[in-house]
This record gives sequence, structure tokens and C-alpha cells, in this order.
Amino acid sequence: MSKYLYGNTPTFLGAKNLSAGESLEDVDAVVYGVPWEGAVTWGDYTGCELGPKVMRLTSGRYSGYLPELDHIDVFEHVKLGDVGDVDVVPADVEETMKRITDFTSKLWQSDKFLIGLGGDHGITFPIVRALAEQGKKVGILHLDAHYDNLPSHNGDQYARCSPFARLYEQEGVRNESIIHTGIHGPRNLPEAGRNARDAGAVTVTINDIRKQDDLAKYARELYAMASKDVDCVYLSICSDVLDFAFNPGGPVDGNGLTSYELVTLVHEICKQGVIGMDFVEVYPQQDNNQNSAHFVSTVILYALAGWIHSKK
Repeated sequence: MSKYLYGNTPTFLGAKNLSAGESLEDVDAVVYGVPWEGAVTWGDYTGCELGPKVMRLTSGRYSGYLPELDHIDVFEHVKLGDVGDVDVVPADVEETMKRITDFTSKLWQSDKFLIGLGGDHGITFPIVRALAEQGKKVGILHLDAHYDNLPSHNGDQYARCSPFARLYEQEGVRNESIIHTGIHGPRNLPEAGRNARDAGAVTVTINDIRKQDDLAKYARELYAMASKDVDCVYLSICSDVLDFAFNPGGPVDGNGLTSYELVTLVHEICKQGVIGMDFVEVYPQQDNNQNSAHFVSTVILYALAGWIHSKK
């Protein structure tokens, strides 16, 4: 089957093209895109609905071989499939949220490791809602500079600043197992920290991470917090958990994680056994060299390498 999904857009990391509705039976992990951008909450940082396309385009540069991780070739152990994109409706937020839930609900039923490419962070709520509605009790490791837990933005309850406000309300999500990780910087509002505290969610700041002598050990501790009294743990990553030096296409958030810190945390977290993940808020229009989109391939490969370990 052709490795191209549509036009000149290849499948992510050379995955098997499942966009024509082919069976997921022969794959272990499934990539899907959510080319959605809702309300823009700040300045000119827009265009993240192009993220799935550009992440796929840039992924064509990479193999699955990671010499720094014991010379693992990820694709000797994992068969990756790409099912294409959720059919979003740009003018209809409610309908789009419903479509994301319907689309991912079918994928969750496959028991494959799911990888969602955003899109803005608003997509995380309907993805996790689909999982919770299947009777799973869910914990979430949320890697981000920001809490994304404000009640709404200009009346939009599904804006990129609000997914965790909705998840706090979602039956089946254990708030005490939501671990906001890497939080830093003055683009957070005071009420965001209060909202997390009042909901019972856990805050892990950038300074909490920087104090650690052993990142791998700390990642295991974070997973233990997220996995307490739940059936499964979901991993959600916003690009701006990275310092802008390592995320040139993203907002100018300083004092963030380095690329090494992010991939180490992701790898070690996934070694513990997460059920799926998303990577959101890559802004191709802001990044002439697409460095931020390129780096997503490395993050996903580190996640898959960890997931492989969890299955042994």
C-alpha cells in the first residue's frame, strides 16, 4: 500500500497506511491526526491545525534506530499504522469535539498504543473522554508549561486553555492522578494554580524537575502518582513544556525543559506502561525550518522505545 495519506503527505515515520479503513489487526501502535485549532488565546500563535501534516512530512527524514538507547531499532519491535485524520469541522466546536471522541473511541477499542498528533491542546479532552466512557479509570501525565485548566476562553469551553478544566469534570478521570508536570512561567494565571489545587490535581513545577539528580527515577515516581487508583495512564505533551530554545516554533516560554530532559522523561514514563499519548501545539507557520515538527519524531520514537520495554 502507498505510504502517502493524501497528496504529498506521507504516513508518519513510514507507518502502514490504514487511512482507507483497513484493519488494525496487523499493527501494534496507531498514529492519527487531529488538525484542529479552536480559539486563539494569544497573539499570532496560530496555525497548529497544520501540525499533523507537517509532523508527517518531517518524519520522512527518520528511521527507528536509536543508537543512544542500546542500539534499539524501534521498528524491529513495533508495527506502526497511520489511520489519517479526524474529520474536523472548522466552524463547529461542539461537533468537532464529538467527532474526535467518536473517532478515538473506535481506536481505543482496538487495544493498540495510540498516538495523537495535534492540533491545539483542546483535543486532549475528547480523546480522554472516549477512553473514560469505555469504563476505564484514567490518570494523566500532563507535560506542559501551562495548566490549561481555565473554565473557558471568550465563552469557548473547549479552548486550548481549558481541556483540563473539562477533564476535572469528566467521570472516570481521577483528578488526584492528573499530574501537571513541568509547569512554569508567568503566562500561567494565579487562578490556574488554584483550579488545580481545588480539583485535587498535582502540580510538578520545572524547579521540582530541576532539583532531581536522577531523571529516570523521577519519571518512575511521576508515573506512580499518575497510576494510583486508576486502570491506565495517558500521556499528553504540549510543545511549550520545552524551553523556546528547543521549540523555536512555539511561544516564547523560557526556563523550560531541554530536549534531553523531555525525551528522557517520556522514555522512562512510557517504560512504565502508558496506554496512549498525544503531542500538541506545533506551529509550522512560526518555524521556517520546522525544527519543532522535526523533533516530534524523536519524542515519539523515545516513547515507543519505552512502550516496547513495558511489554517485555
